[in-house]
Amino acid sequence: MPERRCALTRRTADRQRLVRFVADPDGRIVADVVGRLPGRGIWLCAERDVVNTACARGVFGRALRARVVASDDLADRVEALLARRCVETIALARRAGEVAAGFEKVRALLAADGAGVLAIAGDCVAADARRLARMATGVPEVRALRAAEMAGALGREHVVYVAVRTGRLAERLAVDGTRLAGFRQGHDDEAPGARSGKGQL
Repeated sequence: MPERRCALTRRTADRQRLVRFVADPDGRIVADVVGRLPGRGIWLCAERDVVNTACARGVFGRALRARVVASDDLADRVEALLARRCVETIALARRAGEVAAGFEKVRALLAADGAGVLAIAGDCVAADARRLARMATGVPEVRALRAAEMAGALGREHVVYVAVRTGRLAERLAVDGTRLAGFRQGHDDEAPGARSGKGQL
């Protein structure tokens, strides 16, 4: 993947680990999580603290060489966009028949080397999570999604484990899930371990 430099930290990384921002016609900073919006953009590491600091220090205006407005809740908006994109990806994978949900089905897909990404709800104490993680050698793991979000994508009441078959949708979920973790880790209202995994699927 092409590399980009974070406008705040000056760290260079592939663009999958950063978020692009542009100014809309009214001069308001918006997140371009897909990376396709027109106009001059800047890149920031996909981390809540980085975005908050960039807002506080006026990094957007200097980088874009324009008068712009960055809202105080910009990091929250990025989190919401990434979470929605992850949920949409799981829903698309479900319609395409590329999802396994529940411990046994996920275990079977991992055993068959067919999983491109493993998602484990980050707000549940999942007793069998370590067993799946040991099986998922070399498979990207996403732990930033909440059980309710995963369940909503699949039309179920409660889901803790999801795997998406190897392919484009799995790659997309792995990228967006990793970026989402940068906005939720240490800031999520429902931190890992907040709920029991009893009766999990």
